[in-house]
Amino acid sequence: MFKIAEIKKDFIYILSSIMIAVLISAIYIFAPKLPSSIDNRLKDYMFSIRGEIAPKSNSVVIIDIDEKSLQSLGQWPWSRDILAKILRNLHNNDIAIIGLDIVFAEEDRTSPHKVFEKLNIEKENIPNYDFEFAQTVASTPTILGYQFELQNKEHIKKEAPSIQTIFVEKNKKLGENYLLEAKGTILNIPVIQTNSYSSGFFNNIPDDSGIIRSLPLIISYDDEIYPSLALETLRIALGIKRITINYDENGVSNLQLNDYIIPTDRHGRLIINFRGKEKTFEYISAIDIYNNDFKKEDIKDKIALIGTSAAALLDLRATPFESIFPGVEVHANAIDNIIAKDFLYEPSWVNGANIFIIFLLVLVVGYLTKKIHLFFIPFLITGLLFLTSYLIYYTLFNYGLVLNIFFPLMTIILSTIITIMLQYFYEIKKKDEIKNKFASKVSKDVMEQLLKDVNNNQLQAQNKEITVFFSDIRGFTKISEDIKQPELLVKYINKYMTPMSEIITRNKGTIDKYIGDAIMAYWNAPFDVENHEDKAVKSALEQLFELDNLNITLKQNNQPLINIGIGITTGIATVGEIGSIGRSDYTVIGDTINIGSRVESLCKFYGVKLIITNFTKNNLKDSYTFRYIDYVKLKGKNEAIELWEVISTKEITNNLEEELKVYNQAISLFKQEKLDQAKQIFEKLNKKYPCEIYKIYLARCEDYIINRNYQEVYKHENK
Repeated sequence: MFKIAEIKKDFIYILSSIMIAVLISAIYIFAPKLPSSIDNRLKDYMFSIRGEIAPKSNSVVIIDIDEKSLQSLGQWPWSRDILAKILRNLHNNDIAIIGLDIVFAEEDRTSPHKVFEKLNIEKENIPNYDFEFAQTVASTPTILGYQFELQNKEHIKKEAPSIQTIFVEKNKKLGENYLLEAKGTILNIPVIQTNSYSSGFFNNIPDDSGIIRSLPLIISYDDEIYPSLALETLRIALGIKRITINYDENGVSNLQLNDYIIPTDRHGRLIINFRGKEKTFEYISAIDIYNNDFKKEDIKDKIALIGTSAAALLDLRATPFESIFPGVEVHANAIDNIIAKDFLYEPSWVNGANIFIIFLLVLVVGYLTKKIHLFFIPFLITGLLFLTSYLIYYTLFNYGLVLNIFFPLMTIILSTIITIMLQYFYEIKKKDEIKNKFASKVSKDVMEQLLKDVNNNQLQAQNKEITVFFSDIRGFTKISEDIKQPELLVKYINKYMTPMSEIITRNKGTIDKYIGDAIMAYWNAPFDVENHEDKAVKSALEQLFELDNLNITLKQNNQPLINIGIGITTGIATVGEIGSIGRSDYTVIGDTINIGSRVESLCKFYGVKLIITNFTKNNLKDSYTFRYIDYVKLKGKNEAIELWEVISTKEITNNLEEELKVYNQAISLFKQEKLDQAKQIFEKLNKKYPCEIYKIYLARCEDYIINRNYQEVYKHENK
């Protein structure tokens, strides 16, 4: 039964673990918004733990429209001739390519031609800063920036930017569009836009928590695909004409630029592996470029991104590292990630991996919390939380694989709580079962020991040495006939059973069952009992002494006296839960139990009250008074055993000592087949101390003598 209970327990744990995993997986799939926000915060913390790292490509420099530049060149927007000079200075110092994180959506109001127009003065050859800037854009490796409108707004512009990129889509499902879809554009004025070689959008789209964690590399607009400023700048710098968009069953899988394979999410967004806080990349003030006050080697053959870190220009974003971060440096991080091939990515199978981790952790937590002591569970859970976090952290920054961290941690905590609750209720139930099974069988001390650890392996089926005890009331059939009323008979038998049972449990015995008027008990199970043979014999002697006192009371009440026989033996037995499913008992079975029962039945034949076998006698540690009974071969047994009477007496009297001395002499002669001498002694013993055992041996001597004489006569006649 306990084995079945353990199987049931394991099944319940496994079933509950699966249910927990299914529940958490369902939240992960169908209600990810709030957990996703927490998960992102945890990943931000991982970036903080990793700390800042240097850009790996050393290919990007940021031309910063900073406070210093604004103080020198005036408030923004500057006149376009200033910007044109900055572009020319960069080009003249061998810059590889320039990306503008700026959109020129309006004409330059400071341009002389605009001033003259406002004053209605017509004059030829008036400088046009917009045209001058456009010519500079056309003559330098400059990529313009623009912005997409991602929401429907009033007076939204619908012009399409010009692009030079060739996009090839592979494995795209017909009619499916996974990319972000723009609703309109904010472009450069036509004179600038049409003179550019190419352009790219610079939309930075924060997540629900307002933090930039990814950057869209491509956006769909009016059934066309457009590249981001970072992607387009890098494409032209690498001299690549075609970008391949690879799809899988979930959406975009990656973008491919020749040997550069850029993993993205299903919407074509690159998860940015931020290098650090603001100004992790090299910054050069725009005023220094304007004044040509910089080292050529600082920009030669590099990608220059022109943007601003000035707070007043409002191009500041929040990132995992800090809440005020220049938007232009987001593009710099993206370019550096691609060049260094140092990506963070969530492949299409990552959801399956996250769900697998959830199921694995639920099973691991369920198994471990079931196996270890409650005291160690906080240490276990702390260790699991740390180990899981570290493995996800290691996977993130060494392999770039972005796994969910919130759900694994929640899985560990939730699984622990539920498993402990299940274990608590299971132990309560099991304690109740143990109480029901053993409350009337064992002593209070043993019961407390059983309840200390309800999962103790000692309750499992096993072969074990035990001392088994059987007692039976002699002539109980006649007693039950004399006491005809059932309630009186039950009350009468309980007067006997109660003290007898208390003696057994007090001596750390386990009462196996009551068989009518008989008692079966055993020692050394379910727990080890030191000197269990002595405790069994001591219980028997105490019972015989208690029975004498009980009979005095019964005699005074004119009730039948009780006479019992007790049999005790020691040996190996199978102990455990035995019976059918739903109806079983913790008991003992085996040859030892059969021997004990037969030994008890021989008490009546030999006329004694307590018989033990040599198996018990040989292991006794205390001193007792013994009388040898017989050497018998029990039915069904090949080997004979010795039977011994343990005499119930506190102190041996001189008469008893003399009687046993003479008896032992007679037994010795009997074993030596000196039957005539043995017979004479047994006759004297039976005459002086008449008892059944002396009669038995006297009769045996007589039979053996007659048989011997008959054989001698037979031999003589045959001669």
